[in-house]
Amino acid sequence: MSRPGSASFGVARQLEIYTRGSQVPVAPEALEQRARELLSPEAFGYLAGGAGAEDTMRANLAAFRRWRIEPRVLCDLSRREWKTTLLGTTLPAPVLLAPVGVQGVFHPDGELASARAAAGLGVPVILSSASSVTLEDVARAMGDAPRWFQLYWSADPEVAASFIRRAEGAGYSAIVVTVDCPILSWRERDLASGYTPFLHGQGIANCLSDPAFCAKLTCAPAQDPKAAIQRFVEIFGNAALTWDDLPFLRRHTGLPIIVKGILRPDDAARAVDAGVDGIVVSNHGGRQVDGAVASLEALPRIVDRVAGRVPVLLDSGIRRGSDALKALALGASAVLLGRLYAWGLAVGGEAGVREVLLNFLADFDLTVGLSGCASVADVRPDLLRFES
Repeated sequence: MSRPGSASFGVARQLEIYTRGSQVPVAPEALEQRARELLSPEAFGYLAGGAGAEDTMRANLAAFRRWRIEPRVLCDLSRREWKTTLLGTTLPAPVLLAPVGVQGVFHPDGELASARAAAGLGVPVILSSASSVTLEDVARAMGDAPRWFQLYWSADPEVAASFIRRAEGAGYSAIVVTVDCPILSWRERDLASGYTPFLHGQGIANCLSDPAFCAKLTCAPAQDPKAAIQRFVEIFGNAALTWDDLPFLRRHTGLPIIVKGILRPDDAARAVDAGVDGIVVSNHGGRQVDGAVASLEALPRIVDRVAGRVPVLLDSGIRRGSDALKALALGASAVLLGRLYAWGLAVGGEAGVREVLLNFLADFDLTVGLSGCASVADVRPDLLRFES
């Protein structure tokens, strides 16, 4: 089969599925249902759930349906090429894996499986601070493949600085700081099941292996796990952060800094003025503010306000190639896949993530090509029409 991002990839992937089948359900809805069947109710609820009544989650999906594609025809599509470069990172297509935490509750191999699958296809990974294995272990699993590190900004500045140093030392080429999660939201599914993975010691591997974190404990985490978990809970978020704290990041790294969790044009402008290198328009997959604006709905105004000064990425609600096309046409430089690949992980581990990525990239190739585009540069706003 041809490489992802090239002209014949989508057709070749289709033929492969027709002759050999797909190891995971092709439709995202069926993939989610299969993950539901395999995971415990608590783990599935944690992955699939959102804040409050989950209106924001539904809004994310509905926003894509309000934009319709007006395909161009009789375009030369014989040499389709989706490769792009983003902040020095080469992508076979404008797609990255979003930071999804605590992947060990979805599959025993957790982040290692997702990282290996993405690395094999050249798709960059954004590793969550709240991973089930250390950032160094993920880096070793990926070799030279592209990767960024997502920072949950700890209330302990020494831990935050240590995470940044470790990521830079382990070959991560950008820091993605999440700013929409200074505290955790009211999540009804998790509350109903009485489940959060962190209180079970899951998703805190980076803290347990961090010298700055361990220095504040009276003994090693293995000797008193409860004390380590309690310390994690105390410093996980940082409700005191303000715009004045952003220079802290620049003092601790020369890597590109991307701010994730922006939904307002004025916040986007303020981030750019503060010297960040990129923005991710995101509502955290609907997991933080119930009733928040859909990420896609927020995108055009933010792109307009940023005016090309930094790349703007989008996550929350991406399920199919047509979703990615719409985001790109509205000005996004790339999109992030989240729950989609996590369902693949739950269903088939590394092979499941790989199959999901192959299917998504093939769908992207065919859908964008059939819309009259042969490159990312061809994806422009005039491809879309809004239906209220």
